[in-house]
Amino acid sequence: MFSDLVGIETVTTMLFLCMLVLMVLGLPLAFCLGGTAVVFGFLFWGPQSAYVIMLKAGNTMNETVLVAVPLFVFMGYMLERAGIADQLFGSIRTWLGGTPGSLASTTILGCTVVAAMSGISTTGVLMMGIIALPAMISRGYDGRLAMGSIMAGGALGALIPPSITFIVYSTISDVSIGRLFLGGLLPGLLLSSLFIGYITITCMLKPARGPAIPKEDRPPLSEKLRSLKDLVLPIVLIVGVLGSMFVGIATPTEAAAVGAFGAIVSALVARRLNWSTLSYCSLNTFGTIAMVMWIVFSANVFASVYQGLGAAHFIQSLMTDWNVHPIVVIILIQIIWILLGALMDSLSILMITGPIFVPVAVALGYDPLLLGVLFVLTSEIGYLSPPFGVNLFVMRSITSSDEVPMTDIYASVIPFIILQIIGLILVMSFPMIATWLPDLVFG
Repeated sequence: MFSDLVGIETVTTMLFLCMLVLMVLGLPLAFCLGGTAVVFGFLFWGPQSAYVIMLKAGNTMNETVLVAVPLFVFMGYMLERAGIADQLFGSIRTWLGGTPGSLASTTILGCTVVAAMSGISTTGVLMMGIIALPAMISRGYDGRLAMGSIMAGGALGALIPPSITFIVYSTISDVSIGRLFLGGLLPGLLLSSLFIGYITITCMLKPARGPAIPKEDRPPLSEKLRSLKDLVLPIVLIVGVLGSMFVGIATPTEAAAVGAFGAIVSALVARRLNWSTLSYCSLNTFGTIAMVMWIVFSANVFASVYQGLGAAHFIQSLMTDWNVHPIVVIILIQIIWILLGALMDSLSILMITGPIFVPVAVALGYDPLLLGVLFVLTSEIGYLSPPFGVNLFVMRSITSSDEVPMTDIYASVIPFIILQIIGLILVMSFPMIATWLPDLVFG
């Protein structure tokens, strides 16, 4: 074994360099993480690392809270097929049509509600992209503002409950899912407000970027009131999922089951429930979860091997021994997360760094609930960050490469990334934005 020949600093460099090389070569992320962990485990730890790897994979499979993940994913796909996003967009547009940039603001609000129903970033981008982008372009909206609002609104799915990222974070930090969900609610609404404020002010100063709907095309009050019926199902579903969990009637997994059943009922009410819909939602859920769980397993193994080699103690000592204020260490962690967010998805980052950074934060007296909210805020920045932000490529999939170059998609998210950074700074400066609601409800 080489463990006696090199220090943990060298092992750290070699481990992450090897993983990055495999990623650049185009191997699936799960293989990059898992394969690197297995090889380095045998080289620097010995054959006993195989037992640790199997034990960690088995323990991950026994995390009952992860059962909620496929249920929420299924709920998102079913709502997509049920046409809930169409109804939401139409109803909100009816009320906001007279304000500058109304369609873009409607998109943000629609994505916010979709986020509260599905907890998945890409769901909001797909739903609202297919519906809202053609509507905005046909009304003469600036293409960059239209695309940026869709991608930024979709990113809210990672923060507004129910959030898949929060569910996984709870397995690492031992913070209850209910507290995490409530912790993400106000920061999510804060970001949504910042986005809408930016859109409104921009379109007031430059009306050509997002013209209001002409007065003659605005619906009368009677039609506005009738449109409220389209909000009933989403509101009932959100209250059923989150309310049942927060009042203690259901566990997170049971609440997810309520959401999945509610989505089926929504599709039934919309007369879109058939074998084709069930097949589509089930197969897509299976594909999404297979990818997510392989990443979770592999990242868990990677983190376990890395910690077993002594890295956790090394990094914790390195950070806690600094003669600086704890907030400097927390800021450094945020910077690392933002940089990684431009290269890989949030769950992979969480599974790799969470077991190391969470104990560091706790040792510095930092609230792990607040750290979880900050992580999701930074992961939202990653969703939009070039070159590999997930939402950028979802937008690419629903736009024509001949009409919309990738450089335009990259440019469209820059103002929203700045707004996300402002939101991150506000939450770091005023932690009560994240902690007040959980403390109020759970004490």
